[in-house]
Amino acid sequence: MESRFSQSQSMVAVVTNHVDRYSNSNSHRLDVNPAVVVVQDVVLDGNRDRDGDGDRGSSSDSVVESHGNTDREDAEAVASTTGYGMGNGHVVGIGMPATSMAYLPQNVVLSELRHDGFEVCTPSGPAESGLVSKWRPKDRMKTGCVALVLCLNISVDPPDVIKISPCARMECWIDPFSMAPQKALDTIGKTLHFQYERWQPKARYKFQLDPTVEEVKKLCTSCRKYAKSERVLFHYNGHGVPKPTANGEIWFFNRSYTQYIPLPISDLDSWLKTPSIYVFDCSAAGMIVNAFIELQDWNPSSTSGTTPRDCILLAACEAHETLPQSHEFPADVFTSCLTTPIKIALRWFCTRSLLHESLDYSLIDRIPGRQTDRKTLLGELNWIFTAVTDTIAWNVLPHDLFQRLFRQDLLVASLFRNFLLAERIMRSANCSPVSYPMLPPTHQHHMWDAWDMAAEICLSQLPTLLEDPNAEFQPSPFFTEQLTAFEVWLDHGSEHKKPPEQLPIVLQVLLSQCHRFRALVLLGRFLDMGPWAVDLALSVGIFPYVLKLLQTTTPELRQILVFIWTKILALDKSCQVDLVKDGGHTYFIRFLDSVEAYPEQRAMAAFVLTVIVDGHRKGQEACIEADLIHVCLKHLQGGSPPNDTQTEPLFLQWLCLCLGKLWEDFTEAQIIGLQANAPTVFSLLLSEPQPEVRASAVFALGTLLDVGFDSSRDVGDDERDDDEKAVAEFSIVKSLLNVVSDGSPLVRAELAVALARFAFGHKRHLKSIAAAYWKPQPNSVLSSLPSFTVRNSVSGYSTPNQYSKIGPLSRVGGDNQSATRDGRVSVSSSSPLATSSIMHGSPLSDDSSHNSDPGMLNDCVTNGVVNHAKPRQLDNGLYSQCVSAMCTLAKDASPRISGLGRRVLSIIGIEQVVTKSAKTATTTSVRAGESSGTANSLAGLARSSSWFDMNGGHLPLTFRTPPVSPPKPSYLTGMRRVCSLEFRPHLMDSGGLADPLLGSPGVSGSSSDRSFLPQSTIYNWSCSHFSKPLLTATDGADEIAIKREERENLALNHITKCQRASGSNLHNPIARWDTKFETGAKTALLQPFSPVVVAAEEGECISIWNYEEATLLNSFNNHEYPNKGISKLCLVNELDESLLLVASSDGNVRIWKDYISRGKQKLVTAFSSIHGHRPGARSVSAVVDWQQQSGYMYASGEISSTMVWDLDKEQLLSSIPLASDCSISALAASQVHGGQFAAGFVDGSVRLYDVRTPDGLVCVTRPHTLGVDRSGGVGRVVGIGFQPGLDPAKIVSASQAGDIQFLDIRNQSDAYLTIDAHRGSLTALAIHRHAPLIASGSAKQLIKVFNLEGEQLGTIRYSPTFMAQKIGPVSCLAFHPYQILLAAGSADACVSIYADEISPPR
Repeated sequence: MESRFSQSQSMVAVVTNHVDRYSNSNSHRLDVNPAVVVVQDVVLDGNRDRDGDGDRGSSSDSVVESHGNTDREDAEAVASTTGYGMGNGHVVGIGMPATSMAYLPQNVVLSELRHDGFEVCTPSGPAESGLVSKWRPKDRMKTGCVALVLCLNISVDPPDVIKISPCARMECWIDPFSMAPQKALDTIGKTLHFQYERWQPKARYKFQLDPTVEEVKKLCTSCRKYAKSERVLFHYNGHGVPKPTANGEIWFFNRSYTQYIPLPISDLDSWLKTPSIYVFDCSAAGMIVNAFIELQDWNPSSTSGTTPRDCILLAACEAHETLPQSHEFPADVFTSCLTTPIKIALRWFCTRSLLHESLDYSLIDRIPGRQTDRKTLLGELNWIFTAVTDTIAWNVLPHDLFQRLFRQDLLVASLFRNFLLAERIMRSANCSPVSYPMLPPTHQHHMWDAWDMAAEICLSQLPTLLEDPNAEFQPSPFFTEQLTAFEVWLDHGSEHKKPPEQLPIVLQVLLSQCHRFRALVLLGRFLDMGPWAVDLALSVGIFPYVLKLLQTTTPELRQILVFIWTKILALDKSCQVDLVKDGGHTYFIRFLDSVEAYPEQRAMAAFVLTVIVDGHRKGQEACIEADLIHVCLKHLQGGSPPNDTQTEPLFLQWLCLCLGKLWEDFTEAQIIGLQANAPTVFSLLLSEPQPEVRASAVFALGTLLDVGFDSSRDVGDDERDDDEKAVAEFSIVKSLLNVVSDGSPLVRAELAVALARFAFGHKRHLKSIAAAYWKPQPNSVLSSLPSFTVRNSVSGYSTPNQYSKIGPLSRVGGDNQSATRDGRVSVSSSSPLATSSIMHGSPLSDDSSHNSDPGMLNDCVTNGVVNHAKPRQLDNGLYSQCVSAMCTLAKDASPRISGLGRRVLSIIGIEQVVTKSAKTATTTSVRAGESSGTANSLAGLARSSSWFDMNGGHLPLTFRTPPVSPPKPSYLTGMRRVCSLEFRPHLMDSGGLADPLLGSPGVSGSSSDRSFLPQSTIYNWSCSHFSKPLLTATDGADEIAIKREERENLALNHITKCQRASGSNLHNPIARWDTKFETGAKTALLQPFSPVVVAAEEGECISIWNYEEATLLNSFNNHEYPNKGISKLCLVNELDESLLLVASSDGNVRIWKDYISRGKQKLVTAFSSIHGHRPGARSVSAVVDWQQQSGYMYASGEISSTMVWDLDKEQLLSSIPLASDCSISALAASQVHGGQFAAGFVDGSVRLYDVRTPDGLVCVTRPHTLGVDRSGGVGRVVGIGFQPGLDPAKIVSASQAGDIQFLDIRNQSDAYLTIDAHRGSLTALAIHRHAPLIASGSAKQLIKVFNLEGEQLGTIRYSPTFMAQKIGPVSCLAFHPYQILLAAGSADACVSIYADEISPPR
């Protein structure tokens, strides 16, 4: 239940306990968290408990919001004491009357993630491939070989160059004229080799100095041969030869250096092949790039056949440009930028900086430190430079290009980062470097200003550092400032704004210990913004860094690293491989096992481990080796004292899912789990309050079942193991059968998946049990059951079985012969198969299952089948309970689960048969594989009063097994289980009516075909929790709070008016709506905050109408099953986004959201609220009411107790015995006092119950005397409710005989006021929640309105404004919760609305 107060820290919740003074109170609601302190009956909850349960405030009846300081003495307290020891102290905020606040429940139910479209969509878990893994570099590459070709021809200038004086002379920072030309050439070559080696030390380097074309060819071919499929770098310095030609030729020498020889770029390309990278440092280098692009266009696929060609070019200038000759630059300024970026960047910056007077070039050459050591000045500068250039590239380049150039190959990435610097420096000399692929201009990017500033701050320390060797270097504030900028973006940025440009810097900062923690925390905040943020961070290249960090042992990094990995794996499952390869799983197992961490964080570690083992055998094996099974089981069995893990459902949920995924389809792990007694641990979790935990426990138990168990192999040495395994599997299934009637569809869906696994493994045994159901047994309980026909397996003729009557039963088909005319077995839903063994009095409950005929299975298996092992009775009883549970699921209230149930049944060869109405008693098959469309079209089927209908089933759908023919003799020796029947079409006898379903895969097809098994969804559902923001409140939280506050104020204003209203004019009709219902309006309700009325007919068609605009807003069927009948409509969360609770008379409850928008209605949850029935009862006739204060729903009917459901936990809280032989005919929950409800009985008695008392019952009175009065009415209670106000003891009750009794429970003897309203024809009663008004309706087309003193305020006979048309017999009445408005539904399908004033205030 969402806490209303968690949305605003300034709010303080004050909760008063009305009923906590029972002497030995077994309060079901007193589960207050230790964080809640109880002082003088006022619960002050400062620290919202973690599992979101605290707002239930034990037995809280009024929750008060107070802004600012609430002073207890100032608060107005209203107390009233009841006759059964109850003191009501209402403590309220200043200025808010206690009476008002008690009426506005603060809790919200059914608003969790699991309720958002459970029926509609199948969730997808972390993606394995596709769009997500785009961030991974396609295939990492490395440059394996580097060819350095220098054509300098020192001392001879080429003919097309005119040099200025003084001119740029330095090559690789060496003056070629400072030594002999040949020595200079060698030195320059070696220096260039050394400069490149700094960027790629592992490559093989070859150089040619002033070479001929042949030498170049030899060099290229040997480089390609050595590099194989790796990249080759070709560096060309052409400062001693002419410019490239327009045809794309570069120049070399002849042997005697008397001529320049051209080499076409196409030849060079054919020798070097691909992948390759070229660096051209010469004037007009752009010519080569143009020629190369032309070549690519002409010849897109290379000689080696790979397309597209992976060739990268870096050229020093455009085709029309000459290299800068200014002496402030070296001659090879382009090469210097690419290979010694820091040196040239600082020299270039110095001349433009304010420091240029105090610095000269010689100081720059003496910068202390190593480039690889970030704690030194040179290292820091290099680090900042890398961060700046990486950031510019990431912000400017398209995503794919960035990945290719900056993340695929280390040397290419370094060259391109340095190329950005070359562009900046050379453009200042009117020269534009060119690249292929082309980059957008970056020379004016504002991050260069950050570099200049950082460089200046570092250089300002240089003189001091050089003078004093002991002086300490002060790191630059660059990274701190950039992290602050990132933090500012986090405060204001979003998915729809420009991404944070500092992301690559955050990545760089992870390398440094001093900034690492802050960077990780900020990174965690960023990743929490959504999957888009995770994808962005991964595309920047965060992955290898955070993977490497798992090798650190720093304790303070553990929590944030676990969080970051949770976010990564919630997006991309493929990282599981990297984690296992690097041994990362052990980091998370250690964290999971550490008691210091909070349970929520350990839940994240469990999530990471679950993804690691999900469908990944290496991950499963690694985690078993690290003893993960025992670690998880240890924490599931009991919380560690410091942070009691049992209070954190998320942790329990993920421990279950982790184990379930760990042993899914992995026998070795299953055996370890069984030996560690895992089934017992999980069976205890099946009653946990959170549905997600229960569903996860069912999932873990289900994956412990081995699907391939039932194979027809010869049993050898492993017979004993298999026997042990069978015992374990039976204990698992026994536990699972306990949740067949769980309130949460999430849990039942997992149960269906688990039973499907069991059915697949035990197909033959379950099939034989199913067949046994249809074989009449003389001694068996089955013979006492009515209405099923069996096809005689010997003769091939159908013979009707004797129908034995239990009570007033009728057959499903009118003509039993025609029902089986086609020779198919048609079994009505009265067969034991269609009942739940969990139900009270069901023929399949343990005590009565098959003990009466232990040889039942053997009767089926005759004709030469040798039974080498006698089946244990346990097996048979359990198998029959399984079949029964499968049928219960196949008739589930939730369409998705009933579909799953049908699939499970089809695995064991049972398919649905729908029996149409008696006129056309034909049988139609609904196959499991099809949609339920066939079933939907049968909505108009006749109701059957078969045995199952009384058990809460709502489908007159029956199930049939295939005809049974004598099995072939089994020649398998040593089989430990009885050989069961194979229901295959080719085993049919001469009747030959093979059923197409039975031959379909998974039903009787090969046991290896597992594609038919339904898939579990709980894991994917649960994963979506981690892909949503975890650190911040959701965006809409503030809007919801504002809307809620508006509604509360509106409600309070209306309540005040209601309490003062007389209601004497409540007969003005303001709207009349012909619903077109065939069976009349059965029940109706008015929306509290919009002019909307919701009505439903007996056939469970629900219509929503706007009575101000007189328009139909929506109309839909509550369900598509033929068995119809509606009991009640209630609004859940009426002060928030309200949900519509629809209770059917068979006890099924369905809750809808978005029900006002046409066609948009979504089923939030559905469950059967009533289990079992009274013997001999024809139907359940459910009565239901909802209580927002407590979050409880009460359901009863033709059963011996009232079921109390906690809708927040989606769990049966308790079953309160009625203490009466009669059944309940009317039920009302107090809307002010949580846990209290009143019930009216068929015999005219009224009882008040309180779930917080030990036995539930508070008192009994019998105001309506049983008997027939003059008009033929009886004393059956048809309407009951609490009087308006805070007094929990005053009740109004009306009987069919027409008398309305006003009761005060403190005086149990008599009613203090009786109104004889409608003699013998009272059909409906409505009591206003706040105004002193009650209304009663009669079958004699009459509505009377009374006040609480018993005075009749008015009568509504007809509507004069509607041409004096009379109202029909009244079928339902409903007051507006906060206004004087009355909706009346009549048997003639009209709904009229009456107001106290002609135009009621909205």
